[in-house]
Amino acid sequence: MSLPLDGDALSVTLTLLLLAMSVASWSVIVYKAWLLRCVSVDVPLAKAAFWQAPDFSHALAALTALDRQRVLLPLAQAQQQRMPGTLGAQAEVSAQRTRVLRDALHQVLHRLQTGQVLLASVGATAPFVGLLGTVWGIYHALAGMAVAAQLTMEGVAGPVGEALIMTAAGLAVALPAVLAFNVMGRVINRVEQELEGFAYDLRTL
Repeated sequence: MSLPLDGDALSVTLTLLLLAMSVASWSVIVYKAWLLRCVSVDVPLAKAAFWQAPDFSHALAALTALDRQRVLLPLAQAQQQRMPGTLGAQAEVSAQRTRVLRDALHQVLHRLQTGQVLLASVGATAPFVGLLGTVWGIYHALAGMAVAAQLTMEGVAGPVGEALIMTAAGLAVALPAVLAFNVMGRVINRVEQELEGFAYDLRTL
């Protein structure tokens, strides 16, 4: 689909904005599809290898080998963290473990959720950007017809059809972002449940 780049400043700006939205959303979609695919495959295998290890050092080695995206390993490493001589060390051991595991879990989830806000924003705003471009294009088309000496069907259909391309472009940018946001959100929720369960098991280890 070709976008109009020969209009006035606003039309060109809206066209470039839609193009930037499309590039950004597809970059996030491709990267997160690869990331979540790796995580979905690695987490069950790494968890099984961890709990089947004879001791904690071998369990960490198994996670290092199998957890390619490092979503489980930070939790296991945090379980061993101690902060002697600090305010945090004055709490009970169980409270210390809960705090460090919670912090590690939040960091991992933040990395998994990166890009979701961008996809949601593109899905919500791209149709309106395209609609604004259409309205602006139709306005200029009608203004040009008003000063034209002769009004023909071709003269009406051409400019209006070009303006409507912006609406189609806005929808073409928004739909992949919305679908990816919903699908990836479900995958992230499933992974989050598995990570929370793993963190709970580590706390009670």
